[in-house]
Amino acid sequence: MGTALSLSQARRIALAAQGLDKGRPAGPVTSRTVGRTFARIQLVQIDSVNVLARSHFLPFFSRLGNYDRAILQQMAGRHPRRMLEYWAHEASFIRPEHFQDLVAWQKRAWVGASAMDPALRAGVTGLILDALAPGKPLTAAELTAVIGHVEDRKHVNWGWNWNAVKRVLEHLFEEGAVSCASRTDQFERRYALLKDVLPDPALTAEPEPQAALDRLIEAAARAHGIGTVRCFADYFRTPIKAAAVSVQNLVDSGRLEPVSVRGWDRKLFRHADARLPRAATGRALLSPFDSLVFERRRLEELFGFRYRIEIYTPAPKRRFGYYVLPFLLRDRLVARVDLKADRAGSKLLAKACFGEPDAPVDTAVELAAELQLMARWLELDEVVVSPAGDLAADVRAAIRGGGGQYPL
Repeated sequence: MGTALSLSQARRIALAAQGLDKGRPAGPVTSRTVGRTFARIQLVQIDSVNVLARSHFLPFFSRLGNYDRAILQQMAGRHPRRMLEYWAHEASFIRPEHFQDLVAWQKRAWVGASAMDPALRAGVTGLILDALAPGKPLTAAELTAVIGHVEDRKHVNWGWNWNAVKRVLEHLFEEGAVSCASRTDQFERRYALLKDVLPDPALTAEPEPQAALDRLIEAAARAHGIGTVRCFADYFRTPIKAAAVSVQNLVDSGRLEPVSVRGWDRKLFRHADARLPRAATGRALLSPFDSLVFERRRLEELFGFRYRIEIYTPAPKRRFGYYVLPFLLRDRLVARVDLKADRAGSKLLAKACFGEPDAPVDTAVELAAELQLMARWLELDEVVVSPAGDLAADVRAAIRGGGGQYPL
């Protein structure tokens, strides 16, 4: 059965694995610090919603506080690359060493041109590869113009209403033939041939499939610290049955240990390098797309926190708000807050603040300090707390009076 742990110990293992078990660095956050954090969590999810900040920026704020977002742009846009776009949990920045392992196991044909007329796809593919051959990265719109592609868009109702060029590009991206060299200010991908994005042949060699999956599942287990086969498979969105084989391989090799956790009644495994801190002392607002909250069942079983993203829920049916961030305090998720960055007014808007039923007495004070830290990071002048939510009045009072154990 393995080591027996309490639920509190399991939470601390999970938080330590994600770099959320203690306070932020006291000094300036360097590119090395950001790189270490990325190596710890393995990936960050990309999402187009920008109501607060781009989703891939937020996990680093949660763990590091006030850091320079330009560091991520450098990591993703300069050689040697330390971050690369590909499909993982969803569209994500991944570590380049995981790229070919993911190509071997990710099957996202639906995002591209698999259903396109074969002759049209072949013709557009050839034109795209020829246009990218000189090495200059181009957006889908730029490629459409360069190859002179024209089509009737009046009656198209496919997916995101992409034209044939964009569909073929996404197909080539999924296959690993092209990659994303950078993003425009409008967050459009600039595509390039894979060899121009990852020139190191060691990073583009085709792997043996089982070894590839073993590496992905171990990376997921390391990022989790503790979890189930489903947790580990979900991290990179790999097949559960195949992931179970990798988990057994990792148990056999001593990289994973079966454990039991009182109150978490599923078959669980702990990574061999997972730390168990004596206490968790951190504080963080977590993105809806943070890797700690990826797997909702795990979140509920481990933290007793039921969480659903309500972005796509009609406004009258939303319970907590549009862009709601869970608030972590020490080893518990104690509140949630609906946030929006009013860039024109230079305000961070807390549109609703809700405490969990068993939230500790210092929740409002610590949340207020966290909101002020986030406003500073986003270069906003003021935090405005609306009256919605049972915690709102106390958070507003704490902001007016100052407080929180961490300095801004």
